[in-house]
Amino acid sequence: MAAALLANVLYSTGFVLEKRALAALPEVDIRRPARLLRLVLGSPLWIGGSLSLAAGFGAQLAVYRTLPIAAAQGIFVSGLVLLVLLSSRLLGEETSGRERYALGAILAALLMVVLSLREGTDTVSRSAPAPLILLVCVPSLAAGVWLYGSAERRSRHRHRMPTTGVEYGVAVGLLYGVSSLAIKGVSSYLTTSGLGAAALGLLRSPYPYLLVFTGAFGLVMSQAALQRCRASLIVPVCTTVTSLFTAVLGTLAFGEALPHEPVRLALRLAGTVLAVSVLLVMPKHDAAPQPSLGAKELTPP
Repeated sequence: MAAALLANVLYSTGFVLEKRALAALPEVDIRRPARLLRLVLGSPLWIGGSLSLAAGFGAQLAVYRTLPIAAAQGIFVSGLVLLVLLSSRLLGEETSGRERYALGAILAALLMVVLSLREGTDTVSRSAPAPLILLVCVPSLAAGVWLYGSAERRSRHRHRMPTTGVEYGVAVGLLYGVSSLAIKGVSSYLTTSGLGAAALGLLRSPYPYLLVFTGAFGLVMSQAALQRCRASLIVPVCTTVTSLFTAVLGTLAFGEALPHEPVRLALRLAGTVLAVSVLLVMPKHDAAPQPSLGAKELTPP
């Protein structure tokens, strides 16, 4: 529990620092990844944010060794509250009433998932069949890259409405969901004895290669999305998609059984359905800026 809460603080702080650093940089483009990396690596503030995220990754490894996947995701998503508070204080971002209700519903949905857990009855799996992991992860990676590309193409339309970043958040969330499953897989190889055999087994598994792919693509895609959209919206959407993906597909892939009691099962399923429903109805565009009264007075009849 302590490691999960620490991961929340580190991830929220990292995202806010990166967003603040990106706001001071020239516009980045995923079609020019070398330039993007050169720009962000030249920003001390961005490097501080990335180090915070890396530390959160380390805390996440510890969490997956001690908690079931679904339980871990419920705690991780509680960090959305801290993220929204930091975005408001440090970035000056404001959420609309509809978005605040949506975030509240997401937290309620994931509270249902947490309430469906019972200590001592939920198993913590250590491994999953490699073909099953690939069957889950490869289509998800393809879907995330395709969705991001579609959002990019629409963003270049001259008369487009300002986007809130929901599509970007879903796309990056799918990549991070795969990354989360890979982190879970890597955690099963952590040991204090037989390091050589463990390292060889890890290299024979798909997990390090999934981490490399999601790390490279996720870095470029997330930085471009963070620069264009509000962190207080895109990060919660991304986190929710990641958590649901990991909790549902990860639970199945790693064989961590769903609750048998009707009430606990209903809570877990209802929480998942509610969170997905909220994502589907969240606004896809920011309101267009309204002309000021002064501007109207200067308009000739």
